[in-house]
Amino acid sequence: MATKTATPWGPATLVEELTVPQRSGDKRFASVVQLLEGAKGERLVRFAYSTDGTARRGPVTLRERDVERLVSGLAGCPQLAETLGLGAKEVAAGKN
Repeated sequence: MATKTATPWGPATLVEELTVPQRSGDKRFASVVQLLEGAKGERLVRFAYSTDGTARRGPVTLRERDVERLVSGLAGCPQLAETLGLGAKEVAAGKN
């Protein structure tokens, strides 16, 4: 069964999700990028971070190496990459 989630525009279904593990000293957390689909088929992209497996809203901060991991991870999330305006060529170039 598809995962449903609430957004300011109404209910949506989780289509793809990319998690980028991060750490700062002893702290471990992750940034999460989700591709959601609204009731009318519109695509929504949600950025969040998680601590202890719990998604949190708020500012998401990525270091340069985290952005590299994000781009690399998009190879496994083609619909999310497309929605972000990154085709396979751009994602492949980002992995180098």
